[in-house]
Amino acid sequence: MRDRLTESVGKPHLSYSSLKYALGDMKLWEMYMRGQLKKESEALYFGTLYDMLLFEPEKAHDLYYTLDDTDIVESIGGRAPRNTKKYKEWKLEASQAAQNADKVLVSQEEWKKAKEMIQRLRYCGLYDKRFEGGKFQVEFNVDIDGIPLKGFLDCLQDDCIIDSKSSRSISKFRYDVNSFSYDIQAYIYTKVFGIPDFYWVVQEKAYPFYPADVKCSEETLFKGEMKFHEAIENIKNYLDGNKKPQQHYAEFIV
Repeated sequence: MRDRLTESVGKPHLSYSSLKYALGDMKLWEMYMRGQLKKESEALYFGTLYDMLLFEPEKAHDLYYTLDDTDIVESIGGRAPRNTKKYKEWKLEASQAAQNADKVLVSQEEWKKAKEMIQRLRYCGLYDKRFEGGKFQVEFNVDIDGIPLKGFLDCLQDDCIIDSKSSRSISKFRYDVNSFSYDIQAYIYTKVFGIPDFYWVVQEKAYPFYPADVKCSEETLFKGEMKFHEAIENIKNYLDGNKKPQQHYAEFIV
């Protein structure tokens, strides 16, 4: 399949993200595989920063440029200094400086928030329970049953796999698992590494950053497996020349 994928969409492997898109509109999947789908969200942006500080803090300053706007905000004054033309011009210059240094611009507030979230994980003992002694940001690029899969997992222990997630609400995370197809991700990781036990370390992004240790059930893994095979079937149909899935539109009753 690697050769067929490369020839058709320019990328020789599949990932959790690509399989997630293949469950819906195959046009989006095609755009993602071709690098034409640029989706930058605040959640994704902050999640990347959080994971970097959690698992590879020594690399964080090499990747991120911290924006300290204390002086400019004080000099402008008023109720909304960050909405002024002067502030926006200053931030544009800072963004350009970060880009010239090949770094990502991040505010002091976001940096501080991520550090405080990680501090709570350590304080409550969840960091030691799940992450201590593990291998971080483990890359894989393998063929499973003829399917080329590539990705990174957050933490690999001898007896389990752990994925870090920041969330709006701990109580609603069970719905996020289905909405964002985290179950596919869990299935892929357990399949690739042959380790059946999978956990999410979830933490709310609002103070006081409530954390949770969430075990992936066998039922959830099964749902992920079913979604995985559905996505693969859609991709195979695409590669076989059926560029449009059998139903190329949404249909429902409200």
